[in-house]
Amino acid sequence: MTAAERRASISLASIFALRMLGLFLVLPVFALEAARYPGGDDPARVGLAMGIYGLTQALLQIPLGMASDRWGRKRVILLGLALFAAGSMVAATARSLDFLILGRALQGAGAISAAITAFIADVTRDEVRTKAMAMVGISIALMFALSLVFSPILAAHIGLGGLFWLTATLALAGMAVVAWVVPPEPQEYVDAGRGGLREVLAHSGLLRLDLGVFVLHAVQLAMWMAVPALLVQAGLAQPEHWKVYLTALVLSFLVMGGVLFRLERRGYLRAVFLFAIGLILLVQVGFWFSATHTPSLPLLAVGLFLFFMGFNTLEASQPSLASRLAPAHARGAALGVYNTLQSVGFFAGGAAGGWISSHHGPQGLFMVCGGLSLLWLVVAWNMQAPAKAVTRH
Repeated sequence: MTAAERRASISLASIFALRMLGLFLVLPVFALEAARYPGGDDPARVGLAMGIYGLTQALLQIPLGMASDRWGRKRVILLGLALFAAGSMVAATARSLDFLILGRALQGAGAISAAITAFIADVTRDEVRTKAMAMVGISIALMFALSLVFSPILAAHIGLGGLFWLTATLALAGMAVVAWVVPPEPQEYVDAGRGGLREVLAHSGLLRLDLGVFVLHAVQLAMWMAVPALLVQAGLAQPEHWKVYLTALVLSFLVMGGVLFRLERRGYLRAVFLFAIGLILLVQVGFWFSATHTPSLPLLAVGLFLFFMGFNTLEASQPSLASRLAPAHARGAALGVYNTLQSVGFFAGGAAGGWISSHHGPQGLFMVCGGLSLLWLVVAWNMQAPAKAVTRH
């Protein structure tokens, strides 16, 4: 990567990191803390509060992605971070589950994932774009790891409301990074007349990736409705869960970092991609087995390691593939659709996962997650990696 590509990728990844840290800090404790609010005794409503963030993200990813095509990436990113901060403040002052749901919905209105990933695609060459997108994926995963360690500690001292105040502060810090650290947008894209939702929706390769990101994030969020309870049943107290999460996450990054980029350079991206989907499917089968028997801590730990390895690989490769397949003039629109399906996955994983778990238990939950993963593997089987573009000079 050139110095300019490195600066742009790191600064844009840091915006993602600050925003996602705010989201992830509440995730490990949300179900337990939200149950203490009036109306929090209904698992389905708690799941709705967790997942509605994804619904409002889904409604606004395409409009804001197209807006970034037309009016510039930086303006849209600043607007989205401001909305995210406002929603965090509403959630921080909530005194009932209804107002908590409202705050989470407003947080989701700051739908800037498409604008950020399109910005990264604007300022990087095809041959280094997966690495740039991996920086975003790594930053997100590191924030997730930090949240697993610090979330229970912080929640014990400042409560869920305090976590949301911290989230608002992180969003404001992200706005400062956009204003003073992120480099200007390339003039060739600022001047271009962009947009093109129709051709994006007619592109089979992009639609295949859209389905994939929906399944990936629906499964990821739904899992957390059941995995913590399985760890407790396996004999690991809730305050100790972070040790398993962090170990699995770090090991998965070591494997991914040593394998993904080398295999991509050698032309094996398709094989790695399908293998990662297969890992997600295998993990769901393993968790289903654990839910139908006495849970084993080693089996759960291995399952989490394999899940993180597959998840992190797909988080790095899928948006890179989407940006390379998309027409340059419609990149924001394409990534808007992609991130919309990601957000729908978040919503479906939280809302449907809570309902399935409450009505059919963890066994039913992992059966549904496994079925979705199998469908994804079948649909993705005929994928082809995009041809390399000519390097810009």
